[in-house]
Amino acid sequence: IPPALVDVIDLVSTRVAPAERPVIELFVSEYFDGLDQEDLASHRAEDLYGAALSHWAFARMRRPGIPSIRIRNPTIEEHGWQTTHTVIEIVNDDMPFLGDAVTMEVNRHGLMLHLIAHPILSVKRNAEGRLVEFPGDPKKDPRESWMHLQIDRVHDNARLRSLHDGIARVLADTRAAVEDWQTMQAKMREVIAEIAKSSAPVPPDEIAAGKAFLEWLLHDHFTFTGYRCHDLEAHDGMESLRVIPESGLGVLRSTEEERRTVSTLPANLQRHARTRVLIVVTKSNLRSTVHRPGHFDYVGIKRFDAAGEVCGEHRFLGLFTSSAYSTTPTDIPFLKQKVANIIGAAGLPPASHAGRSLAHILNNYPRDELFQISEKELLPIALGILQLGERQRIRLFTRRDTYDRFVTCLVFAPREQYTTDLRRKWQAILIDALCGHASEFDVSVTASPLAQVLFTIYTTPGQIPSFDTRELETRLALAARRWEDNLHAALIERLGEARGTELQHQFGDAFPAGYREDFAPRSAVADVEMVVKTLTSDTPSMMLYRQIEAAPGQLRFKLVVKGAPIVLSDVLPMLEQMGLRVLDERPYRITPVGAPVIWLVDIGLAIHAAAEIDVEALRPIFEKAFADIIAGAIESDPFNRLVTSARLPAEDIVVLRAYGRYFDKSVFRCRNHSSKAH
Repeated sequence: IPPALVDVIDLVSTRVAPAERPVIELFVSEYFDGLDQEDLASHRAEDLYGAALSHWAFARMRRPGIPSIRIRNPTIEEHGWQTTHTVIEIVNDDMPFLGDAVTMEVNRHGLMLHLIAHPILSVKRNAEGRLVEFPGDPKKDPRESWMHLQIDRVHDNARLRSLHDGIARVLADTRAAVEDWQTMQAKMREVIAEIAKSSAPVPPDEIAAGKAFLEWLLHDHFTFTGYRCHDLEAHDGMESLRVIPESGLGVLRSTEEERRTVSTLPANLQRHARTRVLIVVTKSNLRSTVHRPGHFDYVGIKRFDAAGEVCGEHRFLGLFTSSAYSTTPTDIPFLKQKVANIIGAAGLPPASHAGRSLAHILNNYPRDELFQISEKELLPIALGILQLGERQRIRLFTRRDTYDRFVTCLVFAPREQYTTDLRRKWQAILIDALCGHASEFDVSVTASPLAQVLFTIYTTPGQIPSFDTRELETRLALAARRWEDNLHAALIERLGEARGTELQHQFGDAFPAGYREDFAPRSAVADVEMVVKTLTSDTPSMMLYRQIEAAPGQLRFKLVVKGAPIVLSDVLPMLEQMGLRVLDERPYRITPVGAPVIWLVDIGLAIHAAAEIDVEALRPIFEKAFADIIAGAIESDPFNRLVTSARLPAEDIVVLRAYGRYFDKSVFRCRNHSSKAH
């Protein structure tokens, strides 16, 4: 028994009736078996005991073939145990994908999962569904899935009902998919045999590749979740799809209403309905409720009549398995010929560097896109990626779904530039530009200097506005520009490409977040030059300036020093002696690459005699005087007020200071002589 369960077992031994005690002790051990020990240790034994006994009582009765679902907020007063979370309890027949389906539904409701216990237990029930024996005989009695989940606390009854209904729906979908799985596979074999016998008016190599692809799907490369057969009919010059009664399987099991449904295809799809293409691979409108999130994969096989015209479709829904994504495209029928055709159309020698690079691009192209994209669409995109190479710039490639249900946007960006915040900005831009109503994304960050993000923007058929991919790319690039990118541009503008790039390498990441928020990159160029001067001369650098929005009589003063930070109490008296009042200070720690730490302090100042100030005229005089003061070349005393009030240079003030002292001494001698005469 895990140490964390010892206290729970002790509670069972002291609280449960002796007749039931051995069964409950065994149940509690199996109930929490496999649960992370840290999760167990983080909960009170009383609460774990209450959770297990609550589920036990709930599971005593369950109608055969129907899941039992209960969602509540347990309290000591009402239920005898408590937790700060909302609790979901489920008892169901064991089958694949249950845990995935329920946790996906919890996530869809925007709720966080805090704890999950999911034991698979063998139990014996009578014909009415009453639990009569635990544990059951694993060879004869069915296994059941008992799920205990703790999620964010929900008090709103409407939300709780919606969550309950959603869980019931995904469990029903999972049951339908599992129960019909073998039937769907058998239906796929029938379709393959039908293709072999038919005289479909498509090229023989397409038929051979199509049959091989469908057979490949049957070898654990596709999780079948739904099937339905449709007839394609013409009504008043409009193409329509009619569901063939009783054809639905899995998540596409037909309701009575759906059996009578005849769907007129949207105008933009009319031209595709009769296209003589054997297989269509795309994404379904339906979101997956089984196995993993996202939209179901859609494999459509067109049916042809005796005249060679398209007369309907076999439609399979499911999810490509992990092996379908890890297998090299050249080992996948349907993709093998597509990749070979693209390489051939590119006209590149296979053994050349460009030829090998193109093959690498196709092998690593987003797999869902590679299944769905046509060769005509893929060729210019693949060549565009080849031309991009490893250049660190933003590139966008778009593809519009044949049925207008979504637009895929493949974005390449410098890896160091990519962030979650940037991805959110891009999503917002793309949804706005394409009038999308939802989106998904998939990120690939490898050793390549470029990150790759595939956005799928879901749209309303017929309502995608016209857009220019290059213009949209420019919008994404502008959104991606970081402060340091703009600094680089400003350095090049001011100092030329060679020197600007050199300083960018040294200072691109040197400025702290606070500085970046306070100063624009173009303003930082002057600070970079001051820092370089300080590093070179080993003396402080400074700059007196005035912000354009500053009130009359207000200035700012930047002081740059190497090593220890500037202490305001040291410079405050010096500035006050110059007739200035300190309003605020903002210190920044700057860390240039390969150089000592630099401190820059930006000080807000006000001149006591608040007059209009000619900063351009005052700057050189003030900076020279302050440099002499901190160097000890001149004294810090009230004479320095003449710098700001009269714009006197420091060397002139030295003379006045000497006169002042001379007169002070003369007055002192006169007074001393006068006192002696009396």
